[in-house]
Amino acid sequence: MKLSNVLQLGIKEFYSLMRDPVMLVLIVYVFTFSVYTRAKAMPETLNKAPIAIIDEDRSQLSLRITNAFYPPYFIHPRVIDQKEMDIRMDTGLDTFALNIPPDFQQDVLAGRSPTIQLNVDATRMSQAFTGSGYIQTIVTDEVNSFVRRYRKTENSPVTLTLRARFNPELNKSWFAAVMAIISEITMLSIVLTGAALIREREHGTVEHLLVMPITPLEIMLSKVWSMGVVVLAAATCSLLFVVRGWLGVPLQGSIPLFVAGSAVHLFATTSMGIFLGTVARSMPQFGLLLMLVLLPLQMLSGATTPRESMPLVVQQLMTLAPNTHFVMIAQGILYRGAGFSVLWPQFVSLAVIGGILFILSLTRLRKTIKEMA
Repeated sequence: MKLSNVLQLGIKEFYSLMRDPVMLVLIVYVFTFSVYTRAKAMPETLNKAPIAIIDEDRSQLSLRITNAFYPPYFIHPRVIDQKEMDIRMDTGLDTFALNIPPDFQQDVLAGRSPTIQLNVDATRMSQAFTGSGYIQTIVTDEVNSFVRRYRKTENSPVTLTLRARFNPELNKSWFAAVMAIISEITMLSIVLTGAALIREREHGTVEHLLVMPITPLEIMLSKVWSMGVVVLAAATCSLLFVVRGWLGVPLQGSIPLFVAGSAVHLFATTSMGIFLGTVARSMPQFGLLLMLVLLPLQMLSGATTPRESMPLVVQQLMTLAPNTHFVMIAQGILYRGAGFSVLWPQFVSLAVIGGILFILSLTRLRKTIKEMA
C-alpha cells in the first residue's frame, strides 16, 4: 500500500463531491436547518396549544380558571359559546375546549362535586396526551386554592430537594440538538461513502481504477478518510455554530475529545457504507438498504429512548452496533463533561467494531472488484 495513492484518491473524492450539488445541499441542510428544527420541534413538548373555554358560570372561580392558561404552554384562551365549540374543533382551530357548567362555583362551595367537560382533538396526539394532564392539574390547583382562599402548603414528613444536573433548565431542545448531531453523523457518513462507491460504478470510472496500479485497500482507505473528513468538519462546525451558537446549548466537555470519538465512529460507519455500496447495484437499491439499516440503528441506539427500557435481547444485540457506543461517548462528553478515563471502554469497543466492519467491507470490495474485472 502506498500512502501517496491513498492521498491522491482521497483528493479525487473531494473533487467528485464538489461536482455533486445534491450531496452538497444535503450536507449543509442536515447539519444546519435539520439540527435546528429537530431541536425546536420535540413532539412531546406542549407549546402554545390552542384552547377555548365555554364559561356558562360567569363566576369568580370560572374567571380564575380561564386566566390560569397562558403561554408558553397554551395560547391565551378564547371564550366562546356552546354553538361555536363543535365548529371550531371541526375546523381544527382548537385542540382543547373546556366547558365550565352553570352554578359551578356555587356547587364547589356547597361541597358538591361538579363536573367540567374537556373536549380534546385527539388527532393532535402529542398535545392531546400531554395537554390533558396539564389542564387537569391547573383546574384542580385553582379550585383548591379558591376553596381555601389561599395557597396552602401541606407539611410533608419528607423533604425532597431536587437537583437537575447537566440540564438544569430541563430544556428538551438541549438534548434534541446534540442527539440530532449524532444521528446526522451516522446517517451522512454511510450515505456519502456508499454513494461514492456507487457513483464510480454508474459513471464508469471504476474501470479506470481497475487498470491503475492500486489495490482495493487503497481505494477503500481513500473513500473512508476523505468522506470521514467531510462529515467530521461539517459536524464540528454544526456543534460550534448551530448547537452552541444558534441554539445556545451549553456544552460541558472537551470538544477535541468529542471530535476524536467522532473520528473513531466514522471509521466504523464509513466502512459500513462501503459494505452497503458493494451490496447495492444502484442508488435506488442503496436507498432501500439505508432504510433497513439506519432506522433500527437510530431507534435502538439510545439516542431517543433509554436502552434500559428495551428488551434485554435488544440491548445485548445493540452492543454490536457502533452508534450505540458513540451515543454513550457523546452524551458522556457533551452533557456530563466526562473524560477519556471514564469513556475508554466505549472508545475501545468502537475501535474493535470499526476494525471488524473494515475487514468485512474490504473482503466484500475485493470480491466485487474481481467480479467486475
